[in-house]
Amino acid sequence: MPDLAKYGPWALIAGGSEGVGAEFATQLADDGFNLVLLARKQGPLEETAAACRERGAEVRTLSVDLTSPTAVAQVVELTEGLEVGLLVYNAGANSYGHPFTRGELSGHQGVVDLNITTMLGLVHHYAQPMKDRGRGGILLVGSLAGYVGASHEAIYGAVKAFGRIFAEGLWVELRDHGVDVLELVLGVTRTPAMQRAGLNFDIPGLVVSEPADVAREGLAHLADGPVHVIPGNEKIVEMRGTSDRATLVAKTDERLKKLVGH
Repeated sequence: MPDLAKYGPWALIAGGSEGVGAEFATQLADDGFNLVLLARKQGPLEETAAACRERGAEVRTLSVDLTSPTAVAQVVELTEGLEVGLLVYNAGANSYGHPFTRGELSGHQGVVDLNITTMLGLVHHYAQPMKDRGRGGILLVGSLAGYVGASHEAIYGAVKAFGRIFAEGLWVELRDHGVDVLELVLGVTRTPAMQRAGLNFDIPGLVVSEPADVAREGLAHLADGPVHVIPGNEKIVEMRGTSDRATLVAKTDERLKKLVGH
């Protein structure tokens, strides 16, 4: 259970409408947090907000395209006057899974904006007040993709690698100021987004996590930064640390094509 006195009274969740984001929202509502929920799809966003209000939370919502240049300004306006003590950035999907040379540059740029540009803008805005108060938490949802390149997700893997290194640097910057920073590294998770992407969850030996368990794990380890890997995926992280990058990348690319049906 996250400490409301340290991380409250408001938690902001980017990507808070379904899957892991919705679980973050409902679990935090159960723990007494008020919530600001951001997502692109209005319907699922309001359904999650209603579920959190039933748990006693005050909730503000914003249907927003987080790749938009105005996204950060819209969120800042929505939270004017609120004490946001916990920022959860869970909006880092692979929104354009094309090989780099076969895709449009604008599509790849959207992945960068979603996973880097807007994330940095929100962290920059909310981290300083947390530092000034001497308390708070920042949880960035990462991915195993950030440990290796692959043909259909070269940009996605790159932005996830950026996110992890950024989290490590921010953690060491803020750790003596009462602000916890955690990169929560996810593997394959049974979310609506991954289901829509057509992932094959039935591959023998594949580790598949459930959204509720992932959110619970992340909240339980907020103070254990800079990086926490969802259990069951530790061997993959260790394996992807090899110096034989050519063999690793080639074999990983083959497995990923089977996973997503390419």
